[in-house]
Amino acid sequence: MLNNEPDRRDLLVLGAGQLGMAVLRALAPRAAALRQSVTVIVSPHTLSSSTPGNMESLDALRALGVEVIGFDLTSDVAALQVLFERYRTVINCTGFVAGPGTQLKITRAALGAGVERYFPWQFGVDYDVVGQGSGQPVFDEQYDVRQLLRAQRQSEWVIVSTGMFTSFLFEPEFDVVNLTARTIHGLGSWDTKVTVTTPEDIGRLTTEILLAEPRIVDQVVFVAGDTISYGELADVIERITGQTFEKTLWTLDKLHTDLTLAPDNVMVRYRAAFALGDGMWWDKANTFNVRHNIETVDVAHYLTRLLEA
Repeated sequence: MLNNEPDRRDLLVLGAGQLGMAVLRALAPRAAALRQSVTVIVSPHTLSSSTPGNMESLDALRALGVEVIGFDLTSDVAALQVLFERYRTVINCTGFVAGPGTQLKITRAALGAGVERYFPWQFGVDYDVVGQGSGQPVFDEQYDVRQLLRAQRQSEWVIVSTGMFTSFLFEPEFDVVNLTARTIHGLGSWDTKVTVTTPEDIGRLTTEILLAEPRIVDQVVFVAGDTISYGELADVIERITGQTFEKTLWTLDKLHTDLTLAPDNVMVRYRAAFALGDGMWWDKANTFNVRHNIETVDVAHYLTRLLEA
C-alpha cells in the first residue's frame, strides 16, 4: 500500500498512558481545527474494562473527538504493518511495557507500512551520544531504532528528545529524591547533569513539532523543561521545601558495583546510566522550546506544584 493513498486516515497515536494522554490532550484540538482525524490504540482489555480509571480515560478521549480502537501491540510485525497502512502519521507513546524488542518491532512495522511520518518512542535521552553498552539494554534498543530509521528514505521520521520525565527524579524506587525520607542521592558526581521534562510539556511540544512549518523532517529535536546538576537539584529541593535533606553521592564505582551485584534490577541500571552524564543532558538554551519562546515547567515549579497538590 503506497503512503500517498487518499483513503489513509491522518494521525495514529499508540498508547494512552501518561505520555499518550498528554500528547492527545494537546494534539486533538489542534488536529480538529485542521480537519485531521486522530485515532488512538489501547489494549483490547482497556477498551472492554469497567474499572473507573479506564472508563474515565476512555470518556476523556471520546470527549476530545479521538477515535479509540483496541489492538494488541504484542502482535507480530505483519499484523502491526496491516494496521499502520491505514494511517499517514504514527506517533508512538507506548514505552517498554510490552517488553524488550517492542520498539524495534513497531519501527519495522511502521517503515514496512510506508507511513508518511513516524515519531518513535524516543522521548528520553540522546541515544546517539549514549550509544551501546550503557548498562541499560533498552538504551541499546533505542540506538538500534535510530539506525533503522536512518537506513531508509521512504518514511520521514522525527525524534523528540526530552530527557527524563521530571516526576522520575522524585520516584522513591529510583531514590534520587525521596521527599518522605528527606534524602537526596547524587549520581556520578554533584556536577553531573540531567535534562528533565514533564509529560504535559512533552505533549504540547510534540504537537508543536509535528505541526511546525516549515515541516520538520528526519531530525532529532531537543526539548527540555530543565537541565540541572544533582548539586543544583539538592539546592532547589531544600530551598523549595524549606527543609534540610541528607545528601549522599553515589559514585560511578559504587553504582557499577551495584550493577554487578544486581544486573537485572531496572532501577540500578537506570542509576548507573544516568550517572554517566554524557547524553543525559543538553543545554536548555539550544532547545526547540526556548528557540520558539514556549515556556516549560522547571524542577522548582514542578516541586512547588507537587507540594501544593
